[in-house]
Amino acid sequence: MSSYTFQPTLDFARKLDSEDPLASFRQEFYITPNCIYMDGNSLGLLSKRAERALLNSLEDWKNHGIDGWTKGKQPWFYLAEQLAERLAPLVGAVADEIIVSGSTTTNLHQHIATFYKPTGARTKILADELNFPSDLYALKSQLQSRGLDPKEHLILVKSRDGRILEEDDIIEAMTEEVATVILPTVLYRSGQILDMERLTAEAHKRNILIGFDACHSIGAIPHSFSEWDVDFAYWCNYKYLNGGPGAVGGLYVNRRHFGTSPGLAGWFGSDKEKQFDLEIEFTPASTASAYQIGTPHVLSMAPLVGSLEIFAEAGIDRIREKSLHLNQYMMDLIEVELADMEFVIGNPRENLRRGGHVSFEHKEAARICKSLKENRIIPDFRSPNIIRLAPVALYNTYEDVWQVVQTLKTIMTEKQYEKFVNEREVVA
Repeated sequence: MSSYTFQPTLDFARKLDSEDPLASFRQEFYITPNCIYMDGNSLGLLSKRAERALLNSLEDWKNHGIDGWTKGKQPWFYLAEQLAERLAPLVGAVADEIIVSGSTTTNLHQHIATFYKPTGARTKILADELNFPSDLYALKSQLQSRGLDPKEHLILVKSRDGRILEEDDIIEAMTEEVATVILPTVLYRSGQILDMERLTAEAHKRNILIGFDACHSIGAIPHSFSEWDVDFAYWCNYKYLNGGPGAVGGLYVNRRHFGTSPGLAGWFGSDKEKQFDLEIEFTPASTASAYQIGTPHVLSMAPLVGSLEIFAEAGIDRIREKSLHLNQYMMDLIEVELADMEFVIGNPRENLRRGGHVSFEHKEAARICKSLKENRIIPDFRSPNIIRLAPVALYNTYEDVWQVVQTLKTIMTEKQYEKFVNEREVVA
């Protein structure tokens, strides 16, 4: 399926599905009948294996109580490290550079508290104006906690068009005043992939540490964090990795930083052999495990046991190949079937620059999303005018994509969206 000659027919969609090497994984997931789920870039669907893994941890709790930490089907004490081994191929790192812990924002706080060391003229953090706001909130609060004014010490790279970032602009902003750079791997609105390897090399040329928010890329695209020499990264596990709402997050620390004391220390960052000595002096683990803080949320971590089994079998390279084809097929259909309906595709077209979702814009986007939901299609809206659709390789089909675009065509032709107010719902 490396290339194809596009046809806008249902038969063609079904032909693509018949040739799909990942088709069998769809049966692993709970798919609501007569509903097409296109919001896996916000919350992935539940798999049967994830459900079973969660039930296993409940059984361990039921049958072993406190001894569930060391006994049962999924002993909890080393579970975060065991999951790190399964995440390693998706992150492109050695397992001990990864730990499953915290959440996206708490892990960012940990990284900044640990690695942001303003010294002399180097006091500024470089980020971008298109990053997910939670990251910016965290960066501002970290600066304020050190008595620094975010208006002076947080530099936000501007987008030229409001959709994408130019790597040249980011590099130009890496001045001698910058201590740390925080960027997304994939922009949450437009789906643009940043050139992480180039940006890391340029940061290091200037003696700047660089970290990435991988929330919108983990499980959708391959990474090579260790090879690229990225300093640190963090992500959630509930989008493409299907870990469930509020799933425990993940973080990566390049092994050359091992031994750097965690800025936010907690007992689960202890050397496992000494943790229950309960000494007053903290003895951190010698790996990324040191950057854990509190007791793991076992029931919010357990589903990853089952989910990551699926990823190991499917393989991230095959997942990426199908994802690119699904998105290209969707864009081709949009251009043919929705021509002259004022839709604008806002994501990059090049494979190397496009993540796992299609981002397209319309002045009536909020109303259109509500109409899609009325038609039992689950999209994602981002203010002010963006519709995000994520055909996920493990459980969406080409026929799903065809049906979504046909439904959009009907909504626009019949003006079904006009019955709704053009503003977002509480959860967009």
